[in-house]
This record gives sequence, C-alpha cells and structure tokens, in this order.
Amino acid sequence: MNGGKRVIRGRVLTFTDDPAEAGASARRTFEDGAVLVEDGRIAAVGEARDVLVRAPEGAAVDDHSDAIVMPGLIDVHIHYPQTQVIASYGAQLLDWLHNYTFVEEQRFADPSHCERVAEFFLNELFRNGTTTALVYCTVYPQSAEAFFAAAERVDARMIAGKAMLDRNAPKALLDTVQTSYDDSKALIEKWRGRGRLDYAVTPRFAITSTPAQLDAAGALMKEFPGVYMQSHVDENTDEIEFVRQLFPEAKNYLDVYRRAGLLGPRSVFGHCIHMTEDEVGAMAETGSVAAFCPTSNLFLGSGLFDRSRLAGAGVRIGLATDVGGGTSYSMLRTAAEGYKVLQLNGQSWPAAAALYQMTLGNARALGLDHAIGSIEVGKDADLVVLDSRATPAMAHRMETVEDLDKELFVLVTLGDDRAVRQTYVAGEPRKA
Repeated sequence: MNGGKRVIRGRVLTFTDDPAEAGASARRTFEDGAVLVEDGRIAAVGEARDVLVRAPEGAAVDDHSDAIVMPGLIDVHIHYPQTQVIASYGAQLLDWLHNYTFVEEQRFADPSHCERVAEFFLNELFRNGTTTALVYCTVYPQSAEAFFAAAERVDARMIAGKAMLDRNAPKALLDTVQTSYDDSKALIEKWRGRGRLDYAVTPRFAITSTPAQLDAAGALMKEFPGVYMQSHVDENTDEIEFVRQLFPEAKNYLDVYRRAGLLGPRSVFGHCIHMTEDEVGAMAETGSVAAFCPTSNLFLGSGLFDRSRLAGAGVRIGLATDVGGGTSYSMLRTAAEGYKVLQLNGQSWPAAAALYQMTLGNARALGLDHAIGSIEVGKDADLVVLDSRATPAMAHRMETVEDLDKELFVLVTLGDDRAVRQTYVAGEPRKA
C-alpha cells in the first residue's frame, strides 16, 4: 500500500446492499462528507467536520464538495489486448474474432508492445473511474507479465490471466496443453498475492480449447485453491452450435466447463445470454458468476441479457464493459446501455441499483467485498469522484433535478469519462 495521508471531501455515497431489494436503507450518504486515507486504506469516513479534525498534520485535503465521492468502479470482464480492436466495423462474434481480434493479439508477442498497451489500458481504466478489473491477457505469457508489472507499479487491485487456446485460432496464437499449464502455473506462482494482484485461469472459450486443455485449466484450479477462472459462454447462437459440434458428449455449452471442473464461486463467465434452464440451474448451484456485457452484446448483435431470469434463479451477476467487443471503457456508459437492454426485456433497473452493481455488487461477485466496493474503515482507499454537472447537457438537466435518485439517473444516463473528476487508487490520485 502507498504511504500518503489524504482527506477526500465531498458528498459521500456508498452502498451496504442492493437498493433494488433493500430500498433507501441500502445506501449511506454524507452530504458534506469526507474520507480520511492513511497508508492506502480508509482510516475514517463521516461528516467532514468530524473527519477533518482527525486528519494528521500535513495531510493533503482534496475538496470535491460539489461532487459525489463513491467507491472505485469495478469491471468483471475486459480484454486489455483489444484496445486497438474496439470500434472495428461490421461483424458478429466469430467473424469479429478472426478478422480483428486474433490478428491484433499476435502483436503481443513483442514485450515492448505489451508494456505500452498495458500502461495505456490502466490509465484508461483510471480515467473512467475503474479501479479494479478482471482482465484477459493474450496467449503470450509476456502479455500477462507486462500487465501485472504495470498494475504493481501503481498498487492497483487487479486480477488477470494468460489466455489458454490450443485450437481454432491462428497458429501463432496457439499454445499446447502442457505449455498452457506450465506458463499459467509460473505466472500464478510469481504474481498471485503480490501487492494487490490475483490470478485468473483463462481458457479463452470452449471453441479454442481441446478437452485436454480445459482439464488442465481445471487441474490449476485444484492446485491453487481460490484462484479465479474466467471464460465465455452462450454469447452467440453460431458459437453455441460450434461448441455442440466440438463437444457432442456435453449436455450444453456450460456443461463443457462443468466436466472440466471449472464452475464455482470464483468462476466468471462472460455473456450468458442464450442459457438453457439446465445451465441457469448449474450456474446458481455452483455459485458461478454471469458477467452482463451490454455494449458488447449490442455491438456484436449477440442478444439481450435476461437479468431478471438469472437473478430470480439465484445466479450471481456482475456488470462488465467487455472492451473491445464492448464499445466503452466507462462503467457509466455500460450501465446506460444495460438499462436500455433491460428495458427491451421489460425489466427495470434504477440508477442506484446500477451504481451498487458496479461497486459493492461487483465486489461481491468477485468475492472482494472485504477489501473494496464500499467506503468503510479498513477497506482499500479505491475511490472515484463523480460530477453530475460535468458537461453542458448534464448541467442543464441538473437545473431541474431535486433529489439524489434523479441525480444518479443523470450520471448513469449521460455520464462518461468526463463525469469522473478524479480516481484514487490506494489513496493516490491517478486520473491525469
């Protein structure tokens, strides 16, 4: 953790539960509030007058009295090698992967390219208020090395993993069962638990892994209890049919992962759009997490996520940008598109519930709510300052807003990186 002492003053807002279920009591607010940061953690939170008298002599005071101080935003599914794939025109999932993504990811054989993109990627996350993410690297171990090294330099809480794929991709992007296991194990042993870093075993998706490689991923999960696992499932109907052809013995797409021992409370599956009842039941039973990726699902024409169906069945859910199939690094923009997706499914998603999801909700999805996701004494000082009047259009709309719920809806609907005044990672300002 960093060693600075700082007071961050503003309108403090944090959640204790999902307000869609628990109502207004699920949020905690201080209209003139402050957060005291010491050694990268939250030392006090409350009314500004009470926190300021506790601040050590010489502590910096960042005054954001006209803005909202919240926990740092969390993204549960994003690809750092796709920063120059975002906004690639005109394809659905499988064509998009082969025409753009697989081509781009071959550039990550070059360690200097990995380092440059990792720095850009982290800075872009911080510029958008995201302080923690579950991140895909490429098949090349050096891509994961570069990402972990960049995150360690700024003491960021990040989870990432080297992709595993041994078929149905360009030869230059293929590893083998053994090399994928060996490389992943070496990265786990080097980086997991170093600073605030953790590792995710990362079979890209069933189409690009043989059963033997998926079994190797499962072996890593057993060998390193508590490690994360990330992959994709039920994103696109053509993809699902291809999986059925590759794995005729499996009951369904998710069953491919189940057979390899890859389901569980630390397993996060991107998309989960076209799920059978059996798959929904298996997700709920194992505590696996469904990552809702609205901008990606709309951009690639994949389908509409049915949040009510999954939540009603007891499936744990996270919200994610899925850059670069997703079209924005901003969790605010992501939530805005998520609201529209759910509207098309006849479902409601209040802004407070969306902000809960991208903070404490996503922290709970990752099993990290002991450390991040809310503003509480002892937790990591990962914070974001949001300005609901950041643009002329937002300021104009705010002239008629008379309560917090309506203000939050303006932030979620109209906000983007411009609404992020500052991002604090372990108490240090990181938005340039």
